[in-house]
Amino acid sequence: MPRRRLRRGDLACSVAVAVAVAAVAVAAVGAVGGGDGGADFDYRKLSGIIIPGFASTQLRAWSVLDCPYSPFDFNPLDSVWLDTAKLLSAVNCWLKCMLLDPYNQTDHPECKSRPDSGLSAITELDPGYITGPLSSVWKEWVKWCVEFGIEANAIIAVPYDWRLPPSMLEERDLLTFETALKLRGGPSLVFAHSMGNNVFRYFLEWLKLEIAPKHYIRWLDEHIHAYFAVGAPLLGSTEAVKAALSGATFGLPVSEGTARLMFNAFGSSLWLMPFSEYCKADNIYWKHFFEGKGGCHHRQQCDEMEYKSEYSGWPTNLVSIEVPTVRDTEAYPSIMDTTENITSSMECGKPTLLSFSAREVSDGTLFKTIKDWDPQSIGLIHQLEKYYQGDPVLNPLTPWERPPIKNVFCIYGLDSKTEVGYYFAPSGKPYPDNWIITDIIYEFEGSGNSVTGKPNNSSGDGTVSYNSLSWCKNWLGPKVNITRAPQAEHDGSDLQTKMNVDHHVGQGILPNMTRTPHVKYITYFEDAESILGWRTAVWELDKANHRNIVRMPVLMRELWLEMWHDMHPDAKSKFVTKDKLMDTD
Repeated sequence: MPRRRLRRGDLACSVAVAVAVAAVAVAAVGAVGGGDGGADFDYRKLSGIIIPGFASTQLRAWSVLDCPYSPFDFNPLDSVWLDTAKLLSAVNCWLKCMLLDPYNQTDHPECKSRPDSGLSAITELDPGYITGPLSSVWKEWVKWCVEFGIEANAIIAVPYDWRLPPSMLEERDLLTFETALKLRGGPSLVFAHSMGNNVFRYFLEWLKLEIAPKHYIRWLDEHIHAYFAVGAPLLGSTEAVKAALSGATFGLPVSEGTARLMFNAFGSSLWLMPFSEYCKADNIYWKHFFEGKGGCHHRQQCDEMEYKSEYSGWPTNLVSIEVPTVRDTEAYPSIMDTTENITSSMECGKPTLLSFSAREVSDGTLFKTIKDWDPQSIGLIHQLEKYYQGDPVLNPLTPWERPPIKNVFCIYGLDSKTEVGYYFAPSGKPYPDNWIITDIIYEFEGSGNSVTGKPNNSSGDGTVSYNSLSWCKNWLGPKVNITRAPQAEHDGSDLQTKMNVDHHVGQGILPNMTRTPHVKYITYFEDAESILGWRTAVWELDKANHRNIVRMPVLMRELWLEMWHDMHPDAKSKFVTKDKLMDTD
């Protein structure tokens, strides 16, 4: 099939746009089956489901809160996340509505917030005040949908309370997701970004325990046509470690200490922690039926590679932290006592540098080690043991196998400057400002200190490292077709293709292709042969930033072309061809 160049005004809004195009096409041809990769169904009933990432859903107040010495108060349905004006003028009130109890995830006694509903909950977090990736994540996406003529009920947003750990989402928000999947009566195209992929994974595992095993695959076949995993932190992100120990503002007008206070109060924060690719939790599927749901911890089982490799499959140790050589005699000293002792030890030249791998971050070793000097780590240990190791469905801090969905597309950016390790030292200040970053380790590409251990072949998307994003290459089969094409309009002369490349799971797969300087490419890894009726694809987009990728016209175009091919009655190939991308006007 020729590939038509789409102008910005025509750019399709990813999978949801396929619904509108399908409505026109199917009006003439009725229910159709896609080219070899598609099953027969009525494309008029397709829906596009959007699962946003961390901090990408609006939260609204569900309380009346008077804020002294401020012109602002909080009333039911007032915007909390994100209302920058209230954050700046009434920060203490605002924090009451945002923070959760770190031990039980309950709201502040004076204020509680709940996620908004509908598309407006995810399009723009703070309309009219701030702009850019922080506020406007999905706004352009929905705008393109409207311009393209998409029906409102064909695009379904799944807002959720992104502060909560996975098991509490099950209680409060997962039913909303299941209802959304059934709303239009046909299969859905699920598009998840960043932590939204973690939410979708948890939903699939939760569903497996809620319905009879023989009905699980059938339910997925009937309800989900394709899953697009964009910017998925499949092995976690080291930025979560920075946020937990020193704070990450992500552009908010707050101090790093306040950002750390917030991050550590949210049970979902540990969901983004990096973990080893070699360690899995025991399967409690049968325990669920024979012992009852809940009450059992997921014992971690690590294969021999975890102990043969130094860094748990990551490029380097993720955390190196200076602590005093002599510990305090008290198990949990006061912040002031701890600060005084740390400072005096540092002055005496007696710090000890401790390093921690991804496994030692995710299993709690890091936080247990530093709790004598950082008593607030006890809260993180509690969250880890209760909401992750003790989760009734799965331990989310374990590698994810390919979901049993017919069509899976894993899409991410690469070759942006990405942090992969940190050096911390005591600051001499009390919590939450008691640690400072003294050095940052970056991946293979980009400036700054490079890794000294096992460098990645590429760098990540500016937020998630390459080894975490590209973990989904393990979902590909033993034979993979690889194509590299320019992102911009091209005549096919710079197209490179390698067919039936050998792929051994766990050993990675590299394109071994050339690059023209200053040209941005998309590299496609495609497999439609390993499992009959299933397709798996990995797309790598040069210089696509983690927070901006969902707004990239090139991504919208590629998704539209793929879905148009998927439903075209004359399509012969398993995936859309990449031979040329030219204007046909």
